[in-house]
Amino acid sequence: MTPTARVQDAIELIDRILTADRPADGVVLSFFRGRKFVGAKDRRAISDQAWRIQRNHARLKWLLGTDTPNARLLVLADMMTNESMNLDRAAMLYSGKRFGPAKLSENERRMGMRVQEYAARTDMPRAVRLEVPYWFLPKLDESFGKNADAEIAALSTEAALNMRVNSLKADREQVLNLLSEEGHVPEVALLSPLGLRIRARMNLAANKHFRAGLFEVQDEASQICSMLVDAKPGHAVLDLCAGAGGKTLAIAAQMQNKGRIVACDVATGRLIRSKQRLRRSGVHNATLRVLEGEQDKWIKRQKGTFDRVLVDAPCSGVGSWRRNPDARWRLSPENLVNLALIQDKLLDQAAPLVKKGGRLIYSTCSLLPEENQARVDAFLARDKNFKVIPWQTVWPEAVKTPPPVWDQPCLTLSPARNGTDGFFVAILERVE
Repeated sequence: MTPTARVQDAIELIDRILTADRPADGVVLSFFRGRKFVGAKDRRAISDQAWRIQRNHARLKWLLGTDTPNARLLVLADMMTNESMNLDRAAMLYSGKRFGPAKLSENERRMGMRVQEYAARTDMPRAVRLEVPYWFLPKLDESFGKNADAEIAALSTEAALNMRVNSLKADREQVLNLLSEEGHVPEVALLSPLGLRIRARMNLAANKHFRAGLFEVQDEASQICSMLVDAKPGHAVLDLCAGAGGKTLAIAAQMQNKGRIVACDVATGRLIRSKQRLRRSGVHNATLRVLEGEQDKWIKRQKGTFDRVLVDAPCSGVGSWRRNPDARWRLSPENLVNLALIQDKLLDQAAPLVKKGGRLIYSTCSLLPEENQARVDAFLARDKNFKVIPWQTVWPEAVKTPPPVWDQPCLTLSPARNGTDGFFVAILERVE
């Protein structure tokens, strides 16, 4: 693939991301699925540039001097700042020749000159430097206090590939050795006793150990959340917002395939994706159920049925920005208001399903108090039948590794402090 053709494909991919109403990872996947002719090296270069532009979106807009740059301008500014090209060299790649992008217009060249001029300036606004929407920055300052800059900057770093060893089929040492024999460099996770981490890229679909179900892709914070459910063999467990089943798989392994776990979701497609994962992992105690929303008749018949109910609620996804850098630009104040309403409804829907002495676990991949502690406090004010169980009392038996430093009764993990995705876990026990 010629350099100009690669630039043209990068422009087309960025344009699709800008105009899509879905997350960028799905756009990237479908883009390359329709371009089988693109070699592995070119595919990596194009996707790397696309993700780099997402991670530096605010800075590139500031350098260009526009809030609505098109894909051509974003690729131009990225090459000038992140690939150290001057304007003349970058302009040569806008050749106007076959398979390449059209030549730069006079206006585009003027904006390129601005990028050259502004690249050396030191008066970049803080929200731009930290790659956060202006309206959202005060919320993160409230969340992180004096550590805000370090925590927000960590949300813009690229996350490693995190894996959970499937204890139904293998142990961590075994999988670590198998991956090492293949030339990978796995690292042992600090918090999860089943966690491994690889910082280089890995073709999972081609890996025989992944296909055999020896490990699953799951961020370490999500692994910890699953362990803090503290599901025992023989328990009845409900995963109310199971999605594609990552936590269901982890909980089923924790239960040693004994007892039953019901994985629910309102989206049929997500649960369909979990079927293959359950089969691959050797999970036999899980059933899948599509729900009809908050008035679902099956849910209403399950009062007092479950030892554990996990509500991994839909949220802003702030804690997963390392993996989904485009998500920050799709947020709005209205989103947060609507999400809080959904989170409250899910807690109210889940509460009657818990047995006396059983537990309701509320989790999000958000780092905002309004989606986390505020939702727990509001729930406890509405429902006097529950109390908070400090995570510190559950950790020793459920996780068994040295716990992180965090003195609040509900656990918050973050990229800067823990090297994980941002995550919140509250453990609530039914007392009446």
